[in-house]
Amino acid sequence: MMWSNFFMHEEDRRRRAHGARKARMTPEHEGKIKLALLLTSVGATLAVLAVGTEFWVELNTYRDNGSAVCDAAHLGLWKMCTKRLWQADVPAGRDTCGPAELPGEANCTYFKFFTTGEDAHIFQRTTKKEVNMAAAVIAVLGLAVMALGCLCIIMVLSKGAEFLLRVGAICFGLSGLLLLVSLEVFRHSVQALLQGVSPEPPPSPPLTYEYSWSLGCGVGAGLVLILGSGFFFLLTLPPWPWGSLCPKWGHRAT
Repeated sequence: MMWSNFFMHEEDRRRRAHGARKARMTPEHEGKIKLALLLTSVGATLAVLAVGTEFWVELNTYRDNGSAVCDAAHLGLWKMCTKRLWQADVPAGRDTCGPAELPGEANCTYFKFFTTGEDAHIFQRTTKKEVNMAAAVIAVLGLAVMALGCLCIIMVLSKGAEFLLRVGAICFGLSGLLLLVSLEVFRHSVQALLQGVSPEPPPSPPLTYEYSWSLGCGVGAGLVLILGSGFFFLLTLPPWPWGSLCPKWGHRAT
C-alpha cells in the first residue's frame, strides 16, 4: 500500500511538472512553431525526393547520327540510366536526343563507388568517383541533420522543451547548406565526367547536358530549409527587441 501511494504521488508530480512546462508555451507561440514546422516539412519532402531520384542531370547525344534511334542518359547520386529513344518521338526542332522521360529501351545500374570502388562509364566517358562520392555523402549527412532538427521540434511541441527550438533551427539551417553544397559538388562531378573522355575506340560522341527536376527539388529543399531555420530563430528571440521597433506588436506579444 505504501509503495502504491508513492508511485501514485510520483506520477502525479510528473504530470504536474509536464503541465507546467506546457503552460509556459502560449497557444499563439505553439501555432507559430507548427507553421514553421509545416514549412520545413515541405523542404524535407523535397530533399528526400531529390536525394532518392536519379534525374539530377540529363546527358544527350545529337540526333544527326544517320539512324532512326538516338541515345540519352540521366543520373543522380546513386544510379544512372541510359536510354535508346526513337527519333520520331523526340520533339520537333530539338537538335539533341531527349528528354529522358520519353519511352524507350532503358538500362539502369547503380553506381559501384561504395561497393567495389569502380568508376562508371557513360558514352565512352568515365566518372570521377571521389567527387561523386563526396556529393552523395554530403547529401546523406544533410538528411541526417534534417531528421535531427525534426526530432528537436517534435520534442518542443510534445514535451515543452523550448531550449531545443534553437537547436532545431541550427539543424535545419545546416541541412539546407549541406544540400546546396552537395549540389555544387555534383555540378563539379558532371564537369569532370564530360572531360573524362576515354582514349580507347570507339570515339566518344559529342554530348550536351541539362540539369533536371531532381536537382531543382534539391535547390528548393535547401532554400526552404534555410528559410524555415530563420523562422525558428525568430521564434527563439524574446519579444522585447521587437517591442522597441513596433510598440503595438510588442504589447500584443506580452
